[in-house]
Order: sequence, then C-alpha cells, then structure tokens
Amino acid sequence: MRKFSVVLSAALLTAGLCAAQEIKEDFKPSTKNQPQQEYPQVNSQGYARFRIVAPDAKSVSVGLGLGGTHGGTDLVKDANGVWTGTTSAPLDEGFHYYHLTIDGGTFNDPGTNNYYGSTRWESGIEIPAHDADFYAERDVPHGFVQQVLFWSESTNMLKRAFVYTPPTYHSDKANVRYPVLYLQHGWGEDETAWMTQGHANLIMDNLIADGKIRPFIIVCTYGMTNEGFRPGGFGGGMRRPAGGAAPAGGRPAGGPAAEPQAPQGQRPQGQRPAGGGFGGFGSNAGFEKVLCDELVPYIDAHFRTIPNMENRAMAGLSMGGMETHSITLARPEMFGYYGLLSGGQYNPQEIGDSVKVKKIFMSCGSKEQPTAINNATAAMKEAGFDVMGYVSEGTAHEFLTWRRSLYQMAQFFWGIDTPAPQYKSSSSSNSWIFILCGALVGFCLGFILKKRK
Repeated sequence: MRKFSVVLSAALLTAGLCAAQEIKEDFKPSTKNQPQQEYPQVNSQGYARFRIVAPDAKSVSVGLGLGGTHGGTDLVKDANGVWTGTTSAPLDEGFHYYHLTIDGGTFNDPGTNNYYGSTRWESGIEIPAHDADFYAERDVPHGFVQQVLFWSESTNMLKRAFVYTPPTYHSDKANVRYPVLYLQHGWGEDETAWMTQGHANLIMDNLIADGKIRPFIIVCTYGMTNEGFRPGGFGGGMRRPAGGAAPAGGRPAGGPAAEPQAPQGQRPQGQRPAGGGFGGFGSNAGFEKVLCDELVPYIDAHFRTIPNMENRAMAGLSMGGMETHSITLARPEMFGYYGLLSGGQYNPQEIGDSVKVKKIFMSCGSKEQPTAINNATAAMKEAGFDVMGYVSEGTAHEFLTWRRSLYQMAQFFWGIDTPAPQYKSSSSSNSWIFILCGALVGFCLGFILKKRK
C-alpha cells in the first residue's frame, strides 16, 4: 500500500508539472514585426513561436541573444515546406536579438524588423513586459530625435549622433537651456540602439508628461566598441561575449565573473566570459577624444545646452558602462553625473576627494550580479557620495534591464524635486557691459552736441 501511495504521488506530481508547463495557444504577432507580418509571435506566458517558408532547406534553427549565444530553437518542416517551432521555455520580458541559421548560413527573419547588434543587423522580438507603460507609445507631447553629423579631426572621418530634445525645446524661450546626458550603447551595437531597442525617447516623453523629471537632452553616438570585431568570432581566438558583455578577459557587467548559466530553456551555445577590465578591446582613448574634445563642443555649439560639468552626465550600458567608467575618471572636468548600467561599479578610492561628482548611478539585472551593485552602493554612500543602486527584478543582461535603469536614473539625476538647473553665461554679463558702454557713448555724444550748440 505504501509503495502504491509513493507511485501515485509521483504520478500526480508529474501530471502537475506537465499541466504547469502547458503552452497557451494565445499567440500574437510580436510588436517588432514588419507591417502585416504574422510571425514571429509571442504568447501571454512569454513563449516565442517562429515560422519560416523555406521548402528547399534541410535545417532551420533560431539563435537567440547577441550572436545566438542564448541558445537555439530548432524548427520543424511540414509537408508544404513551412518550418515552425516554439521556444522550449518562456523568455525574459523585453527585447531580444535573434537570427536564423538555414543550412549553415546566417539570415535575418523576413517577418521582423532589423536592429543593430552583434556588429550586424539582427532580427528582434519583444516579449511584453508587465511594466511596459513607462516606455509605451502614449498620447502625450513627444520630443524630437534628430540625426547630426559632425567631423572628427582625430579620426579624420564624418561621425553621427542622435540627439533627443524635449517636447518644449522649440517652443521654449531662446534663453532656456538644458542639461545633457551622453548615453552609450553596448558591444556590438551602435548609436541607434538607445532610441530604437531602448526606447529612450519614449521613456523621456512619458517621464516629462507625468511630471517626474526636469527636461534634459540625450545624445547617443557610436562608442567605437566594435572596431576589428565582426560576426563569427573575435580575432586572436577570443570568444564572442554573451549578451553584449566584455570579451574573454572582460568582466561581466554588473560584477565579478559569473558561472556559466543554462539559457532560458534553449539549446546552449556559449557562456559568459570571465576576467576583468576591457580585455581584448584595448584602450578607449580614441573614443574619449571624439566624445570630450569633438562631440561635446559640437553639441554645446548647436543646441541650447548648459555647457558645464555640473549639468552634464555620461552613462552607458555594458561596454558603454565600462567606457563611462574609464572616461569619467580620466576627464573629471567634463561630467558631473556618472551612470553604469550593467557596466561595473565605482569605488571611493578611484574617485577620491578632489573630484566634484554630483551623483552616481549603478545598476544591473537581478540575474546578473546584484550583490556587487548593492555592496558598491553601500561603500560609496558610506564614503559620502550621492549614489543610487538599482536592480531590475527578473531580468538579465538585456534591454529591459537598461530601459528600467534609464527610467530610474533620469529621476535620480534630474527629478522634478531636484533644484532647477542654473546657468549664467558670459554673454549675459557682456550684455550689461554693452548696454552701459552704449549709454556712456550716448551721453558723451549728447554732451558734445550740446556744447557745439
């Protein structure tokens, strides 16, 4: 009887697990699909389903994550030459890169839009997030995102940046000026990432509409993170980083080296590298010069910024966070606000007492290294720095972590309760000098004319 009870209990437990893993057939097209395209699709549980028409193909699979490093889903061919497949487990909420492997070749899914990642244009899929309202397309005043081109003397080439200006930028008075956040992408990406994958402009619009922040400008440019690295692996035998982290020899963003973790129910195809620093990427002195000595002066000359370090921030995700860490320490006169999003941490010793940093923000996903963020935040606060540490619950090294981080960081840097930015230009004092000089000249001319009469 006892043996029968054990067997029955095991059977019931198995049945319960199977029921819990049953996939709901409420799939809908991903919001990242091209117009009128039904696939790929996602369901309410976070599963993704793919459909590819390739009647002559011998094998078709989907590789998820930057470079396919988050595992794959093999598709099955039907009698009509249509390949379909569903991920074996739910994906994290938010945006994910992916690509197709068809008979050994790498292709993008014709059903979805393309997004620059892995140093190439990749396909993308969005798993709806429960808290997506903060970056939703809402009926609120929207700002402007414009492309600017600037010449870089140090690299002898034309470079590009995207600039977000708040909804009231063009209607405000000419003397209204704004703080600026220089916001950097991660490895394998470019200057399009934050406005496209990250929805930075929508996050800003919604924060401003909700009265949670003071308006500020965001500038995104290419961080020179991908030079010499292309799909298929790194030179010198280095492994491709997982999820945009540093290459072999580079510390995973958010903390110390992490043990390889099984992907989200997918076929594993790689692991996050361990180590410290920039690894094989080498020095970022070239980008430091482009950013600090070429782009910042260009933005200050062409936009109504408050052109001083007290009203200028730099932040970045993953590799962009590592660049932020390096550049803010090397050029403390440039930036008063620092932000590392899955890009490591600061410590009191490296900043010291002489640097007049106003605020520091550090974050990562709960599936990264939250202990490192929490410990670094506590140490910095104990040393007297104004610091915020943030951990995105239920996310890893991915864009939902960074969308949430930007949402929190914007309020920490320039929240509606922070003092209004102050700016006194030299031109203001010069104006009074001109007025006084003009009055004096007028008085003298009047006096001379009166004497002649």
